[in-house]
Amino acid sequence: MASSPNTKLDGVGGATGMKPIPIHENVLQKHVAFFDKNQDGVIYPWETYQGLREIGNGILFSFGLSLFINLSLSQSTRPGKFPSILFPIEIKNIKLGKHGSDTGAYDTEGRFVPSKFEEIFTKHAHTHPNALTHDELKEMIKENREPKDLKGRIGGEIEWEILYKVAKDKNGLLKKETIRGVYDGSLFELLKEEHSGHKKK
Repeated sequence: MASSPNTKLDGVGGATGMKPIPIHENVLQKHVAFFDKNQDGVIYPWETYQGLREIGNGILFSFGLSLFINLSLSQSTRPGKFPSILFPIEIKNIKLGKHGSDTGAYDTEGRFVPSKFEEIFTKHAHTHPNALTHDELKEMIKENREPKDLKGRIGGEIEWEILYKVAKDKNGLLKKETIRGVYDGSLFELLKEEHSGHKKK
């Protein structure tokens, strides 16, 4: 895993530099676009693997998770098409792969819902108003669980635990601006840049 983010990453989307997330756009597509390495609108398992490695995940973990992600999302994002042994994910249909047991910060069309995003912190940020501790994160994950939604529960827990491990600050806090950067995909590029810098040292 990557080490904790440096000052540059800690300042992702700070009050002075953060642009509003357009609520009319399919922001979910931007969230996953980082993993479309050749920008052809389709994400294959090897591209998912590469993206996971770039943001600081280990080889075996990235390999297993890339298979899980593409196996889970491929067919749902390719409605009406015959299953492919390459398990591609079609970005234009990524909203169809949205799982349950989540925060609701994406609506069914993949648009950003600011009120649901703010609820993450009004409900669960007990220690710091604009950050989550690991215990608070686990509380949020547990509260979002929906009955009989095993796939959504697993997907949600994996996503948030990965985010915490690669993007928590030096005090073990997952900051609001960092989480916000996940929803529009901007955090991934910063994590890639930081992880690349650490490897060069």
